[in-house]
Amino acid sequence: MNATRPTGFFVVILGLLSMLPPLAIDMYLPSFLDIAQDLNVSQEKVQTTLAIFTFGFAIGQLFWGPIADSFGRKPIILLGLSGGAVASFFLTQVANIENFYLLRFIQGLFGAAPAVVLGALVRDLFERNQFARMMSTIMIITMVAPLLAPIVGGHLAHWFHWHAIFYLLMVMGIICASLFAIGIPETLKQENKAPLNFTKVLKNFVALISHKATLGYVLVGGLSFSGMFCFLTSGSLVYIGLYGVSAEYFGYFFMLNIGVMIVMTFINGRLVTQIGSEKMLRIGLTLQFIAGIWLAISATFELGLWSMAIGIAIFVGMVSTIGSNASAAILDRYPQMAGTANALAGTARFGIASLIGAGLSHIPLNTERPMLYMMATCTFVASICYYFLACRNSD
Repeated sequence: MNATRPTGFFVVILGLLSMLPPLAIDMYLPSFLDIAQDLNVSQEKVQTTLAIFTFGFAIGQLFWGPIADSFGRKPIILLGLSGGAVASFFLTQVANIENFYLLRFIQGLFGAAPAVVLGALVRDLFERNQFARMMSTIMIITMVAPLLAPIVGGHLAHWFHWHAIFYLLMVMGIICASLFAIGIPETLKQENKAPLNFTKVLKNFVALISHKATLGYVLVGGLSFSGMFCFLTSGSLVYIGLYGVSAEYFGYFFMLNIGVMIVMTFINGRLVTQIGSEKMLRIGLTLQFIAGIWLAISATFELGLWSMAIGIAIFVGMVSTIGSNASAAILDRYPQMAGTANALAGTARFGIASLIGAGLSHIPLNTERPMLYMMATCTFVASICYYFLACRNSD
C-alpha cells in the first residue's frame, strides 16, 4: 500500500472498524422498552446502560492509546475487536440488569481500542490536511452504521429478539478482526515506539491539557459530541414515547440526522485540503451553534415534532465535521505521541458525553425540553471554549 494513495480495501477495512462503536451504541436504541420488560427494570435503567458503555469507552482510551504507542497499532486493535466480540456474546446470556451493566462496560472498554488507535494509525501515514480528508472518507463509510443501525436493530428485535442485535455485533467483530489481520500492516515504525511508562503517560496527559489551544480543541470535540449523545440517550423515548412514533419508524428520523452528516462529511472531505481544517472546524461549529439556538426556541415555544427533528438533524450533522477537524488540530501538534493525544481527545469526547448522558437519563422526560436544552447548552459551551482557548491561542 502506498502511504499517500491508500487502496480501496484499506479504506473499507478501516471504515468497517469505525462502524462497530456506532453500531454498539445505536442498534439497540429501539429495544430499550423490550430490554426493560425482559429484565424487569425501568426504562431509565436501560438508558443508563448507554452511558455505562460510553464511560467504559472513555476509560479504555486512556490506556489503549499509550499502549499502542509502545507495542504498535495492530495488536491493540486485534485485542479490542476480540474482547468486544466476546462481550457481545455474553450480553445475550444476561438475566439481570447488573450483569448487563458490567458487560456493557467491558464492551465499551475493549471497543475503545480500535476506535482510538485507528486515528493514530491514519496519522502515521498522512499529514494534517490529508489526515482530515482521509478521516472524512472513512467517516462517510462509518455513517452507514448509524444510518442503518436503528432500523436494523428495530427489525431484528421485532422479528427475532433483542439478543439478535448482540449476536450480530459478535459476528461483525470476528469478521473485522479477520480482515484487519490479513489486510492491514503495522504502521508504527520501530524507531517511533515509546517505552510504556504510565508515569510519563500521565505527564504527557498533563502537558497536553496544559496547552490552552489543545485543551480548547479537546473540549470542542467533546462537547459537540455530547450534544449528539443527548439525542442518543433520550431521542427514542422522546420520539416514541412523547410523539408516538413507532419503533420501526424511529430509525427513519435517525436517517435524517445521518443524511445531513454524510453531506457535511463529504463537503468537508472536498474542501478541507483547499481552505484548511481550521476554517472547516469554524464552519461546522457555527452551523451547530445556530442549530442549538433553534432547538432552544423550539423547546421554549413547543413548535412540535418536525421543528425539533429538523433542528436535531442540522445539529447532529455537524458532529463529524467538528470532530475530525478538531482531532486533526490536536494530532498535528503531537505527531510523536499520536496515540496518547488521540486517547485524550477520545476520553474527553466520551467521558463528557457519558456524564451528561447519565445526568439526562435521570431527568423525567415528560417533555422534550430537557433533551433540547441540554443539546443547546453543549454547543454554546463548545463555542465559548473554542473562542477563548483554541482560537485565541492557536499557533
